[in-house]
Amino acid sequence: MTRIAGAAFAAALFAAGPAAAVDGVSVEYGKSDSTNSDVQLYRVGVQWDWNKRWLDGGNWHFGGFWDVSLGYWDNSSIGKTNSSLTEIGLTPTFRFQQNNPGEYAPYLEGAVGFHFLSHTSVSTQRMFGSSFQFGDHVGFGVRFGPKGAYDIGYRYQHLSNAGIKEPNQGINYNQIRFQYHF
Repeated sequence: MTRIAGAAFAAALFAAGPAAAVDGVSVEYGKSDSTNSDVQLYRVGVQWDWNKRWLDGGNWHFGGFWDVSLGYWDNSSIGKTNSSLTEIGLTPTFRFQQNNPGEYAPYLEGAVGFHFLSHTSVSTQRMFGSSFQFGDHVGFGVRFGPKGAYDIGYRYQHLSNAGIKEPNQGINYNQIRFQYHF
């Protein structure tokens, strides 16, 4: 299943084509805070800016980007059903941000995306019901450096299938994220 996830991630990268060059890359680390789970998340991603501004006023606006990601879950849960999981995700992310990120530009963000997991549980007490999961998050952070090239942030993420199939226990993560903007 890891090969399938890797191939799907590569296909998503190439599907964008040369006209839609990648605008950023990211790495994330997360730790589950859900009961009956002891999972560490490692994720890499690529981003494409929407280059749109909504409610543009003063020095702030709403904007966003597409985030395509590949994740690895290292599972140490009691009663674990799998020692690891692989995930692929596609997440449209909305940000309330400054118009011209300078040396220090804070932001708030929120998103609901789609994730596909290689397995449907991490333990006998934490099952997801299906490989398809919605991944929503809220977060905050700051862009900094020349032209706002660097970005460090915190996200709280919840993944579940929204009741599509039972059991739907989902999982929560506290995440630290670093992004580089080209």
